[in-house]
Amino acid sequence: MRSTLFAFIGLGASLLGSVSAARAQNVDWQKVDETLGRKPAVSDDVHRYGFPRSDLSVTLDGVTIKPALALGGWVAFKPAHGGAMVMGDLVLLETEINPVMAKMIANGLEITAIHNHLLRASPATFYMHVAGHGDPVKLASAIHDALAESKTPLTVAAPASPPPAVDLDTAKLDQIIGVKGQANGGVYQFNVKRRDPITQDGMALTPVAPMGVAIGINFQPTGGGKAAITGDFVLTGDEVNPVILALRTHGIEVTALHSHMLDEQPRLFFMHFWANDDAVKLAEGLRAALDKTASTKS
Repeated sequence: MRSTLFAFIGLGASLLGSVSAARAQNVDWQKVDETLGRKPAVSDDVHRYGFPRSDLSVTLDGVTIKPALALGGWVAFKPAHGGAMVMGDLVLLETEINPVMAKMIANGLEITAIHNHLLRASPATFYMHVAGHGDPVKLASAIHDALAESKTPLTVAAPASPPPAVDLDTAKLDQIIGVKGQANGGVYQFNVKRRDPITQDGMALTPVAPMGVAIGINFQPTGGGKAAITGDFVLTGDEVNPVILALRTHGIEVTALHSHMLDEQPRLFFMHFWANDDAVKLAEGLRAALDKTASTKS
């Protein structure tokens, strides 16, 4: 019955996706880019804008966290009936939460979650998930105005130097995790898709990685073949405790468990984690946890 339901959802999501692609032609993306002050990464009909907290120097257990490891705020726009839907995950200091929230609410955006991803980080960082629907330029303006209440960089500075090489056996990590990773800002990143289609308000959240509903795993080299790891598992309720057990059995700390959205189907939970140890050993632990989920291998 469950597989039949997912097949039905998948068919509906495919039809909705075709309609969404047609609507993408009607969005003035250049105006959205100008309003947000940056260019997006474009995947199918989704435009995703990064807001990394490059202004912060955050340390955890002696590791200086690169923005791509755990400080990469973002918002993603997807064409929808009446304009676009937007989802995002913004990285904030605790003193920035209420000013940003007040401006978001005043401009008609929804707050769908506020929480930690890490433990013991200094300074502590929090993550505000936001959502909205309507005219994409107005949504972009609302997000820009809200972020102006924080110290999030709103102009994109040219990179001062090439990103550092990822000093890890990335081929081995690819083999263990089961998908091809990608280097980004000195961090090696994986996006692992779930097998079940994910929808919100009847719309397929595809592509899943840009929309924030793929399992994300990040490795930051810390020397001698070691890496700091963090990210989030995207889980259904029955997967939560088997994944907790798998991670903890392999020396990986579970640092947060929560929702990111309000009305997605199926209901999802997001589990964040942390460790700093031999990268291959940690990859094997993450693979054991992935085996408890309905995730894909490429």
